[in-house]
Amino acid sequence: MKIQDRTFIVTGGASGLGLATVQDFHSSGGYVSIWDMNADTGAKLVDQLGSRAVFYEVDVTSTESIEAAVKKTMEWVGKTGKELAGVVAGAGVGNPAKMIDRNGDPITMDSIDFVLNINLRGTLDTVRQCVAHMAKNKPLTPDGERGVVILVSSSAAFDGQPGQVSYAASKGAVASMTLPMARDLARYGIRVVTIAPSLFESRMTAMLGEKARKSLEKVMEFPVRAGKPEEFSRMVKEGVENSMLNGTVIRLDGAMRMPSKM
Repeated sequence: MKIQDRTFIVTGGASGLGLATVQDFHSSGGYVSIWDMNADTGAKLVDQLGSRAVFYEVDVTSTESIEAAVKKTMEWVGKTGKELAGVVAGAGVGNPAKMIDRNGDPITMDSIDFVLNINLRGTLDTVRQCVAHMAKNKPLTPDGERGVVILVSSSAAFDGQPGQVSYAASKGAVASMTLPMARDLARYGIRVVTIAPSLFESRMTAMLGEKARKSLEKVMEFPVRAGKPEEFSRMVKEGVENSMLNGTVIRLDGAMRMPSKM
């Protein structure tokens, strides 16, 4: 499915991997509805990109906030005439915490809920609302394709580190729901592709200390470096354009396996 003259929603699109995806879609001639919590950054981004981009301040833990952004996006689609062809659910948080802290206290449910509500609930809520509109598209390809969903999991879904129980649970769930979601949406011609990146350059990984970064480099195979945002966005583009990618989880990790200890 082509990107040019089609509309795509990207959550978490004002920074990091989401920003690279937005820029890639835009440079390919696509129209982008950027969702993020950072209104200032989002507004500046739209100023840079021009008329083929809009920004909406969205809290993905709020169904009402998502509903409002979907409504505004579809109103924009109505004006441009460029169908909503895809959604990239990239909004996510880490918030590391061990099951029992150094004082012997268990992890708080507030900490667990914070991660699950953004990474899992927010993803599901965003996707369910978007695919209802994509399903009404006229076929966009000879195969009858009407849209594509790109989910973002993580290498933590498979080899999470200490302190990543909540994060791994959320990203493992995203990986696990890929195939059943693809099966649910197959009758509408909507594909589902999940990307599971390892250590990539992003706002989240920028907080890593030098010691932790050096420890992670020891378990990197090749290349021995963090992934670059444009390498992630290139895989997103492939997920959109290659119709045979469906119901699958793609590890984007350079053969890296996360260690049990730093």
